[in-house]
Amino acid sequence: MKHLFLISFLAAFFSSGAYADGPIYRCGNEYTNTVSEAQKSHCKLIEGGNVTVVQGFRPAVAPPVRVAAANPGAPRVDAAGQKARDSDARLILEAELKKVESRQSDLMGEYNNGEPEKRGDEARNYQKYLDRIAELKASIARNESDMAGIRRELVRVSAAK
Repeated sequence: MKHLFLISFLAAFFSSGAYADGPIYRCGNEYTNTVSEAQKSHCKLIEGGNVTVVQGFRPAVAPPVRVAAANPGAPRVDAAGQKARDSDARLILEAELKKVESRQSDLMGEYNNGEPEKRGDEARNYQKYLDRIAELKASIARNESDMAGIRRELVRVSAAK
């Protein structure tokens, strides 16, 4: 039974045209076993070894992405209006920076140079204490990153004058 399946498979494979019984020519990235095509395209004869060519598919080409232009009918902001917006943005950023700096000082006080005071539930569970220290360190690093980002935005808004 096993041999019958193998024989029928090989017979189907060789009769399906997947196996070429003659010379194979390479034409750039394509292969052919038709002599007339190979001579027209000045293809090179492949010698030795077998060549297996698997037909693939070409994905559909996506249409180019169009970037929407500014709507010419949209109202433009005059210089005074833009200056007011920039001023508002700067005030908001400065207030946000003060809030983040205040939060940073609170975190640093609680962190206490890496030795925060133990809470009641951490007296018997040292791992809980270590987890809180790691969480404080992560919060401090995140807060420093926030402060740096706000300072960059302040510089950008101030430079836009």
